Amino acid sequence: AYAEWRGDHRQNIGSVGKMLGALGLLQALADTYPENASARERVLRETILTADDFSQHDHHTVHMFDVETRELTRRSIEIGDQATLWEYLNWMLSVSSNSAAAMVMRDAMMLRALGVDYPPPDADIDGFFDQLGSSGRTELFQRTFWEPVTRNGLELDQIRQGSFFTQGGKKRVNGGGNSYATARSLMEFLLTMEQGQLVDEWTSRLFKRMLYLTERRIRYASSPALRDAAVYFKSGSLYSCKKEEGFKCGKYRGNVRNYMNSVAIVETRPEDPAGELPELHYVVTLISNVLRENSAVAHQTLGTEIHRLMQERHAD
Repeated sequence: AYAEWRGDHRQNIGSVGKMLGALGLLQALADTYPENASARERVLRETILTADDFSQHDHHTVHMFDVETRELTRRSIEIGDQATLWEYLNWMLSVSSNSAAAMVMRDAMMLRALGVDYPPPDADIDGFFDQLGSSGRTELFQRTFWEPVTRNGLELDQIRQGSFFTQGGKKRVNGGGNSYATARSLMEFLLTMEQGQLVDEWTSRLFKRMLYLTERRIRYASSPALRDAAVYFKSGSLYSCKKEEGFKCGKYRGNVRNYMNSVAIVETRPEDPAGELPELHYVVTLISNVLRENSAVAHQTLGTEIHRLMQERHAD
């Protein structure tokens, strides 16, 4: 069953676009090691990224564990911070770190260009981007993040990430376009993943696992009705304000634009000896622009109503 309302409405999807950044990395990884999943895992596990000016700056914080001191801290990513590519990918998706996203996208571009010669030494990274020139960097960006969209059956005029998520990244690389998606294109993205056809089965499974690791359920996914459900989730927002008498601008309360976007795969397997509660497996994608108020509660309420609707629909 499928239903949509204004499914073709297009707008900037904020941090949900980080899924396209992750797709660019994983597509390049699959192209480099098409028949070798262990090699892909090795690259993710053993490649160490050192944060540079691409990563700056970001208000999101991430957990960092010092192996030597056994201390766990939480702060924004700073220049010089080191972690594995897999950790940066997790920070990009689980806590929506813009800094981590920029580092992942930086390395996705190098992986696309260098193939099995990736990763280069840290000392060579600046030279790699400098020698491309401005137009070469734009071409490589689009080859890394736009081509995978069409290769996976999606349409670039419906879904696209057009830039880095940090000012540092945008300063180094001009992506050459705007960022946007429709609720329908996001649904097609998740359906392709659920079918095991997002790049390939290995990538689809890894991608879904990464979405499950979302650190905190917010907005749509915070619905109390979903408390006992497995939720594979990504959310993002973008807001801006102008002077308006009687209105005070605040986070997620823009009066020019107040985009809030969520994608969620919901799976339930209730402990119900009587067999009265159905197992559910459904996908919801949502984009909104409710001005002047934080619409997180509206998203949460919609999550509850849709879940109740699904329970009633499959009650028999």
